Amino acid sequence: MPSRPFYTAAVYSCDDLIANHAIRRLFDGDFTLWSESPTEITNRLGWLTEPAAMIDRIPDVRSFVDAVRAHNIDRVVWCGMGGSSLFPELLAASELIGAEPIQFRVLDSSHPHAVLSAHGFADEGNTLFVCASKSGGTIETRSHLEYFWHHFHANAQFAAVTDAGSALDGIARERNFLGVFNANPNIGGRYSALSHFGVVAAALLDVDISAMLGGAAAMLGQCSDSTDANPALQLGALMGGAARSGRDKLVLDCNRGFGAWLEQLIAESTGKLGLGILPVPGTIDDANGPDRVRVSYGRGGDMDLGTDRVTALPEALGAEIIRWEIATAIAGATLAINPFDQPDVEAAKLAAGRALDSTPASIAVTELHTALADPGPHGYVTLQAFVDPQGPVALALEASRVAIRDATGQAVTAAVGPRYLHSTGQLHKGGPNTGISLQIIDADLVPLAVPGRPFGFDDLIRAQAAGDFEALTHAGHRVFRVDSLNF
Repeated sequence: MPSRPFYTAAVYSCDDLIANHAIRRLFDGDFTLWSESPTEITNRLGWLTEPAAMIDRIPDVRSFVDAVRAHNIDRVVWCGMGGSSLFPELLAASELIGAEPIQFRVLDSSHPHAVLSAHGFADEGNTLFVCASKSGGTIETRSHLEYFWHHFHANAQFAAVTDAGSALDGIARERNFLGVFNANPNIGGRYSALSHFGVVAAALLDVDISAMLGGAAAMLGQCSDSTDANPALQLGALMGGAARSGRDKLVLDCNRGFGAWLEQLIAESTGKLGLGILPVPGTIDDANGPDRVRVSYGRGGDMDLGTDRVTALPEALGAEIIRWEIATAIAGATLAINPFDQPDVEAAKLAAGRALDSTPASIAVTELHTALADPGPHGYVTLQAFVDPQGPVALALEASRVAIRDATGQAVTAAVGPRYLHSTGQLHKGGPNTGISLQIIDADLVPLAVPGRPFGFDDLIRAQAAGDFEALTHAGHRVFRVDSLNF
């Protein structure tokens, strides 16, 4: 485990943060707000200036959408994981889409049924495949690309959103994709909603991107003052201060799509070095416990952020993205951690790679009641389902979550794999050792080849489940493979 980051003073409240010039240091890019080292900090603060930069790039994005429509494209399959897919998925399910939106499907799974479902969707019209990956090497997204290129390159269009010089960038230019967008390299995935990763998706969905970016710019202005009226400072102080006092479960009583985006931002930013804030998208019923704090939109709680118009007004969405991004960065300072790195994510990737290169070790199945026999005080349970995202287990996941919550009294979260590996997985491995992970995997997976690769999608998702099980075990966390989540 890496050494604890350096911080100049203990911080618990707005007054402490103001006295330590936290807001000024954030906007100045002062890495000592979080760490004694600038690594993965000074090159990860581009999101603070990105709304203004993207306003200047709106004409280029709109020209791309015009080209898409000129090709009579009527549907998009957006392939990405984590920060490359959560915000596009939020937009596609929101009230923000325009009067004539292109049909939009997000594929963020390596499950064969999910890939085949996207294949069927693409078959029904003129399709654009957008492959989004900051690193350009995300195994799921690269596998999606090769699969769809093999089956559709003669009668479909492709586009990419990635960092300049990445492997995906090179492939996109070599294959003459319809559009190639090089994102700001100084923004991490979970902070990328208002960069090309979110704005390109928004433009395809006919969202008012000028209003969204304008709302973000306005909130940046409100959040630049070092006073207790700063809306992000208030929220960040609550998040970090509550966690330091033992209330480290943050109930997000809000639109579920927005809650899913917030999950990655908060969990991946704060869950490390044995610390962390566990985001729990839920309701007032999830806030019953001395280890929890509840934030809502118009529903009361420890902090009420106002009317829930986040997914109905583009300027409100842009503003709330900035508020939560700054608040999460401030909470990181309060917890004395670097909110911009993800030191435990790579462990699961490496373990999955080893499992792909050999036969994964057999994992014993534990009865659900046995796995939950000793949850411990102030702990949590997370349901990790490596299943078809539209299958019966996934569709019943919320009901399973509520049933286990009510039976155990614990804070309970639920996620579909492998998407959560790119979202909340950092916290599960690097955060407090108080959780119980319940892993379930489809027993019968349809074989589905990945063209040009020695493995199929069925092999990949099995390896990812086995890899995360190994990484959690190696980190000393409690994880159980179960065959049912029915309590």
